[in-house]
Amino acid sequence: MDRTIGKLGSMDANASELIANFDIEKLSPDFYADPYPTYRALRAREPVKRMRNGTYFLTCYDDLLTVYKNTKIFSSDKKKEFAPKYGASPLYEHHTTSLVFNDPPAHTRVRRLIMGALSPRAIAGMEGDLIALVERLLDILAAKREFDLIEDYASAIPVEVIGNLLGVPREERAPLRGWSLAILGALEPVIGAEAFARGNAAVSDFLSYLEVLVERRRAKPGNPERDVLTRLIQGEDNGEEGGERLSETELLHNCIFLLNAGHETTTNLIGNGLVTLSAYPSEKRRLIENPNTIKTAVEEMLRFESSNQFGNRMTTQRVELGGVMLDSGTSVTLCIGAANRDPSQFNDPEKFDITRTPNRHLAFGTGAHQCAGMALARLEGAIAISRFLARFPAYELKGSPLRGGRARFRGFLSVPCTVG
Repeated sequence: MDRTIGKLGSMDANASELIANFDIEKLSPDFYADPYPTYRALRAREPVKRMRNGTYFLTCYDDLLTVYKNTKIFSSDKKKEFAPKYGASPLYEHHTTSLVFNDPPAHTRVRRLIMGALSPRAIAGMEGDLIALVERLLDILAAKREFDLIEDYASAIPVEVIGNLLGVPREERAPLRGWSLAILGALEPVIGAEAFARGNAAVSDFLSYLEVLVERRRAKPGNPERDVLTRLIQGEDNGEEGGERLSETELLHNCIFLLNAGHETTTNLIGNGLVTLSAYPSEKRRLIENPNTIKTAVEEMLRFESSNQFGNRMTTQRVELGGVMLDSGTSVTLCIGAANRDPSQFNDPEKFDITRTPNRHLAFGTGAHQCAGMALARLEGAIAISRFLARFPAYELKGSPLRGGRARFRGFLSVPCTVG
């Protein structure tokens, strides 16, 4: 790929200003609303961009691929990075114990246990219940006629699905979304005292609840083929005495991780997908007229408006990346949203095309840390979006959707909607 200024082509005229003003610790309102002009400018001129805080921001597809596939040089362990940010707090304990922020062997053990409960057979067995849930929600929306697309629909689906996987009684699920938003909100590049306090309180409250839930499940185990919590408690039989087991701390924090990973990104997939379709009526019409294209449409929604925009790694040795030499112990931010619109990988990347193929986006990452629940997220997105369109083909957004002021997880807090 040509990384020189001479190959800018049709780049926005204000590219130099966007690059000069970009600071991951001081993001502008314009960036939160639409980060893609900044991504384009960085990717063309400074794809390995040094931030004022000494970290690097990566925007090229091939560079992200290199990082994802080399787990020894680019570590996911966040103890060194999160210590100054969180101190000795519940947030630090949680984010340094969960699956996504660990390297092998801890990552391997936990992922293997989770994947056993998210096998293709297990996910196929969830489809009937998922369709029934979506249809119940659609009946409620039809009766209301005016509703919030996020609160009343997009967020309700994954919370129920993960609640079922963990065996959380339905009457006890009300706090789950709030806990998840507070904990994930604390992962933003910079957080204030209020967000820090909310995140810590959410971790503490969630842990207190899970201790009770785990105690119940130990007394009355579920079916480990479908009940992730039971599977995590029991571990696995690897032919040795005791098999693989999680410590109590690992168990509790990875239950929190499962809710967070399964809830926020899937909520954003459904919300982003329906809002994007509303903004592209010709593609919306194509999907309605050709419902069998829902699978490629979901992949394009994941690429075009990636639910998770950023990932992070830390170098374990001196390494060259994109022509830039990085010292050992350097923190790098992987900009998934930028890589998924890289013209070296995607033809006409700023075009939203529901039949795009191939579509090797990085919305779920790749390599050892590829999202363990991606098949379930795809199923939820396909059923939720296709059945919403079938029931409400003429849906309209009522007013402006409200974003949550977050850069790492791109989605909406509120989307007023009417179905006439």
